[in-house]
Parts: sequence; C-alpha cells; structure tokens
Amino acid sequence: MSTLYIGRFAPTPSGYLHFGSLVAALASYLDARAAGGRWLLRMEDLDPPREMPGAQDAILRTLEAYGFEWDGEIVRQSERIADYVAVLTRLYDQGLAYACTCSRRQLEGYAGIYPGFCRNACHPQQDAAIRLRVPNLQYQFTDRVQGEFRQHLSHEVGDFVIRRRDGLFAYQLAVILDDAWQGVTDVVRGADLLDSTPRQLYLQELLGLPQPRYLHVPLLIQPDGHKLGKSYRSPPLSADQAGPLLQRALRALGQQPPPELQGCPPGQLLAWGVSHWDVTRIPRQRTLAEAELR
Repeated sequence: MSTLYIGRFAPTPSGYLHFGSLVAALASYLDARAAGGRWLLRMEDLDPPREMPGAQDAILRTLEAYGFEWDGEIVRQSERIADYVAVLTRLYDQGLAYACTCSRRQLEGYAGIYPGFCRNACHPQQDAAIRLRVPNLQYQFTDRVQGEFRQHLSHEVGDFVIRRRDGLFAYQLAVILDDAWQGVTDVVRGADLLDSTPRQLYLQELLGLPQPRYLHVPLLIQPDGHKLGKSYRSPPLSADQAGPLLQRALRALGQQPPPELQGCPPGQLLAWGVSHWDVTRIPRQRTLAEAELR
C-alpha cells in the first residue's frame, strides 16, 4: 500500500481556509503519510467569478504555516480546460450527454432531481448546459468511515450537469478527470461530498477510469446548522493559532493528542498524528457540531 498510495487536498480559492478546511486537509494528509504515500495539492479554480483575489497565495501560506508539505507541483484546474473539453466532446458525440436549456425556475418543485425535460429535445449546445444521461441503476460503494452508501441515480439525482450554461465545467466531471490524471488512489474529503460519489463512480465507469477508495470525514456545522464554510463567513485560519487549531482538528477526527503536546510546533503535532493515525477512531457520522470541539 505504501508504494501505491496517492492522496490529495483540493481547496477552492473562493476564500481563505477555515477550520473545516483544516480538518479535511489534516485527514487527507495523515492518511497519506501514515501509509507512506504521496500527498498532492490541487487548486480547484474552475469558477473565476467566485475566486477571491489573493486566495490561492493565502491558502498556500496557511498550509505552510500549519506544517503541511505537499509532493510535486501544484495542479490548477484552470490549466486543464482542454482535457475537460475533449472528454465532454466525446460524451456528447456518443449521445451520452445532451444540451439542456432549463432554467432554475422551471426546475423548482422537483427536489433537485432533474425531470428530463430536455433529454430528447436535441437543443444546440450554444447557450445551454450539458447534462450527462444517467442509467436506471443504483450505485453503491463502501466508504472507509461512513460504511456502505447507496444512491439510485435516475430516482435520486437524474441527468446531471457536467458543463454549466455559462461554459464553466462542473465539479463532477473535472474532479474525476484530475484524480485519474494524477493517479490518485485514495480520496479523503468532507461528508458533504458523499452524495456526489455515486455520480463520480458512474463517470469513472463510463470513461474507463480507475476508481479510488473513498473516506468521508464528518462535516463540521455551526450552531445554526450551516456548515463551516466561506459562504457563511467562517473565520480564516490564523497562523499564530496553528498549534491549538491542529489539536482541535485532531480531536475532530477522533484522534487523542496527549496533554504534553500542548504548545508544540505544528511539525511535531503532524508527526504525532502520522504515527498515531487510526481511521477507526474517526466518528462515523456525517456531521459534527464544531462547538463541541472547543
């Protein structure tokens, strides 16, 4: 396993890293290093209108301040558009994808499940989103923390967007192409993306790509029920709080750093985390109240 493991952390530069980001980064880092594997860094900068100026540099500085060291060069999705175009064209030409002109208003009342209005409409691609046809099948996988997860694609999702109407590529397509291109064997990320995994499994199967193992850690939520995130103004990580916040992140992952590690530098905390990493201690739940970790 140690020679085959390739993990990654893939932040979106729409804002600064926050405590929820730290928990996800720490889980992926410890899992990779404990296996003797590589840990890659990828910027998921597919949405220029939402990108915060300076966020990419701030993310890198924060990771360095918290002791993280990545392998190889940083990959940016904005530099891989030609690969996404080639695959989308292939799917469209094979009749596996189609143009959709539905507005959000038209889709209200369908609980997020696409009803197939444009499936056989033969709209031109101009000024349209591109949707992938999904089979009438249930997809399932065993998550390393959350256990067995099932989702019936046509009943619970419907045909999903792989290129938006504004021409920007959707996460579902880009992420599986990047993971395959980088040779990622293990995806460790937040449980908010658990529901996306069956769609990604279908895309991987459709394109003949390898399927990595998945590990989804609990999503940290605020008292009002919202997840910690840039959209809800979660406070950015402070460099001078690296030690205490790393210890809190370890506890969020079920790891139990001893009291004598208080006041230790980030590198020492990460070294302890690697040598004591125990996936079975991660809470088997999809959400975790951030206030409980204070």
